[in-house]
Amino acid sequence: MMTYEQTLEKIHEFGRFGSKLGLERMRTLMAYLGNPQDYLKVIHVAGTNGKGSVCRYLYSVLLEHGYRAGLYTSPYIEKFTERIERNGEPISEKDLSICTAEVLTQTEKLIQDGFESPTEFEIITAIAFLYFWKKKVDYVVLEVGLGGKGDSTNIVKKPLAAVITSISFDHMEYLGDTLEKIAYEKAGIIKEKVPVISNVKDRNASKAIASIAKNKHAPFYDLADRNSVSKDCTIQNVSLNRTTMDSYHFSAKIMDTVYDDIALTMIGEHQVENALCALTALEILKKEHIIDLSKQMILQGMKKAKQIGRFEVLQKKPYVIIDGAHNDDGAKALSNALRKHFSGRRILLIIGMLADKEIDKMISDFADTGAVLVATQPDNPRKLNAEDLCLKIKRAGFHCVFAGLPEEAVRYAKKKQDNFDAIVFAGSLYLIGNIREMWNHEEYERA
Repeated sequence: MMTYEQTLEKIHEFGRFGSKLGLERMRTLMAYLGNPQDYLKVIHVAGTNGKGSVCRYLYSVLLEHGYRAGLYTSPYIEKFTERIERNGEPISEKDLSICTAEVLTQTEKLIQDGFESPTEFEIITAIAFLYFWKKKVDYVVLEVGLGGKGDSTNIVKKPLAAVITSISFDHMEYLGDTLEKIAYEKAGIIKEKVPVISNVKDRNASKAIASIAKNKHAPFYDLADRNSVSKDCTIQNVSLNRTTMDSYHFSAKIMDTVYDDIALTMIGEHQVENALCALTALEILKKEHIIDLSKQMILQGMKKAKQIGRFEVLQKKPYVIIDGAHNDDGAKALSNALRKHFSGRRILLIIGMLADKEIDKMISDFADTGAVLVATQPDNPRKLNAEDLCLKIKRAGFHCVFAGLPEEAVRYAKKKQDNFDAIVFAGSLYLIGNIREMWNHEEYERA
């Protein structure tokens, strides 16, 4: 059997094929594997922002009910095995190696038969499907990797529900240069007669999704149409009750169920939106007798849900926070949370981004916090070099401190922490993973 390191090396070899949308390679690979995905009960989640958090809420609630649940997400923060979870634990290194070996054996056969090689993401997705099938999970919460229509997760023929959390500009080279085009790609996960839960705020994008749902005879629940006088309105009477750095509490009427006090330990008003999206999906699954769920355990599961790398507090006094705000909407959400909880207080904001993001908009979002900005860079070939980021920040009219590599940024933050109320690392998830791993290591205490 391959070691864990050998397994990862074999998987990453397929990275040379890049990112390619389209399902033909995936259909071929899964057919060679016996189509294990056809035997899984899947909740499929797409969206530009928020899909990881919505997946985490759904997964946590299923676990709270005692179901054998699987979760497939991307990317990982610290360790590759985080991408595939079952019953609250990442896939073991042994199970990863076993499933990878089976997938690679079939991949060799299909290539020998003259078919095109799958991509790295397709290989990983196939491993996840095979693993969940082997472990006989009751339900799988499945996060789309990129887009929806041509994403390898879209091999699922008939999910229990299709959830679309948001639409904004990201990955435009793959998905299109308008919100309507991006919405069309995301809505590719909609299947015939499968309920659709959409929290898309842009009305043109929402209409595009609704149109596709109608063509598929799929019940469409528009969460953005809120507080309507109509009794058919999905969500009504949303009220944010109290907020702290430890929890957010809100109430809402969702479908026919009144929730007086929903507690979240994932912080930020954007998490209320994500929670509403997840709760609506759960209420629909309960109402349609698809999954047996109780209100009390839903509340407990929502409260227990945690998402590492999303406004995650690593330390208090001063607060040290990491947040994978990797695009403009994410940067806005982080900026809003920092202004709410640290208004008038001293913030050190260390940022590192990928070069293909909306850099100027994100700089403006981060600067709105009034923080001291520090430039670093993620460990990724698509990175924007810290020097170039610092120059862009200065050209935008803001002061910037150059930190260079992530380890230097950590050392700088540790030296300066007595001068600030909050130290925040934000931007690419590739950066956040490094920071999370490094922060408590003694070697970075040295000046």
